[in-house]
This record gives sequence, structure tokens and C-alpha cells, in this order.
Amino acid sequence: MSTTQHSAETTAPGRYADVNGVHLYHETHGAGRPMILLHGGLMSGELFAPILPTLTATHQVILVDLQGHGRTADVDRPLDMALMADDIAALIDHLGLDRPDLVGFSLGGGVAMHVAFRHPEKVGRLVSASAHIRRDAVHPELLAQQGQVTGAAAEFMKDTPMYELYQRVAPRPEDFPRLLDKIGEAMAQDFDLTEQVRGLRVPTLIVAADADMAPPSHYVEVFRLLDGGLRDGGWTGEGRPAGGHALAILPGLTHYDIDQSPLFAAVTLAFLDQPR
Repeated sequence: MSTTQHSAETTAPGRYADVNGVHLYHETHGAGRPMILLHGGLMSGELFAPILPTLTATHQVILVDLQGHGRTADVDRPLDMALMADDIAALIDHLGLDRPDLVGFSLGGGVAMHVAFRHPEKVGRLVSASAHIRRDAVHPELLAQQGQVTGAAAEFMKDTPMYELYQRVAPRPEDFPRLLDKIGEAMAQDFDLTEQVRGLRVPTLIVAADADMAPPSHYVEVFRLLDGGLRDGGWTGEGRPAGGHALAILPGLTHYDIDQSPLFAAVTLAFLDQPR
């Protein structure tokens, strides 16, 4: 362990777990039914600070910094959602949690989905926010911008909150260009999770902003894969999706502020706190 890594660990408020070759940083806040909360790309768990008090009022919240993000150093493997999902599954075992709920935003929403795909027996309920299930669902102009994300862009990002955060908390601040390269490579990969979503066995809430990275129609499509929106729900909910799935399109929000919105916290808790 380098001096920089040691300093970062001794000043951080959380702990590290060695899982799948990753020295994974996590913090635990509050008490109650456990919820693992996963951040978006180029972010860290601390970005949820505005809604954390609401969530921890009734839940134990485990904030995780995913591979290469925040206080978790990168390792020699791609930024692959399936691999990061296995990290979270291993963390659940490491912490001895009994089917915690998973709540993820953007990249974290995709990782949370993959945990439910790959390890459904470890998950209680799932909330996936602003996580599209096909690359071509993203607005075309945004796809073009994503194609320009490489390590060479680091110099132009020095005035951004993402750069400031990374420099402040990362065990190896000099790895920021490497993170951009990996994020760019990951976003360039085509994918389609239609069949995996159709087979979800975990009660799932799909959440999106009404002006998100993909149009609201995409998230309605995801809900339809979960047997949602295909019939009237009925007076007693008898026509709702058999798997307990739900959909929330949040008004007045975008991909860039939904994760800190009280509305996001409210719909998350409303879904997770339903009788089981």
C-alpha cells in the first residue's frame, strides 16, 4: 500500500473490503433495513449527501464507491457492470447482509440491475434510476459526446466537480485520465439487456427524470418488459405486474440532478417500504 493510499484510508469515514481483487470502499449510515446505494459514473457515494438524511431516517444505508471511483482505487480490469455487480454481491456476503435492497443511479443503476440478474438470491428489492438498458436508447447527440470521452479530456475537466472530487478523495489522484479512458471504452460498447430485464425475479422500481439521458418512452418500455402498463391495474391492484414491479417518471428533473432530488428519495422509500 502506498503512502497516499494509507493516508486516504486513515482519513476516510468508512471502511474497505477486499473483494474480487478490489479494495472496495464503503460507508454505513443509519439503522433499519439495509439498503446498498450505488452512485453514477465519475462520482462517488458522497454525491448522495443531500438525500442521505431522508434515507437513513428509516434504513441502514451502505454507500459504496465502485471500482476506480471515489476512494476505491482502480484495478487491472475493464469497467464492466457485470464485474462490479459481482463486487457488490461479494460485499453483501462480506458484511453478512440478508437480502439488502439495492438502489442505484446511472452506472450504479446498471450495476444494481446486474446484481439482480446474476445474484437474485442476495437481493430484496431493486431501484434502478436513470439506467438505460440499450445503448441506442440514449439521445443521439449525447452518444456523440460520449464518444469523445478519453483520458485526453482530463485537462479540460479540471474545473468540474467530478475532477475536484477525484483529486480530493481518490487513493491515486493521478489515475483520473485512466478512469476517463475506461469510462469512454465502456460507453462505446453496444449492449442490450432486454432479455435479462424480462427475466428479473426481484421486485424492481424503474425511475427516470422526465428529461433524462434517454426519453421517458424508453423507461416505459423497460416497465413493459416487467409486465407493467399492459392493462388496467384494478381496484385492488390485481392488474399490476405480478412481480411487484413499478415505474416512476419524476417531473422537472434531469440526469444531472435526479440522484440528489427529494422526489427520488421519496419514491425510493415508498417502493422499498411497501409490505413484503
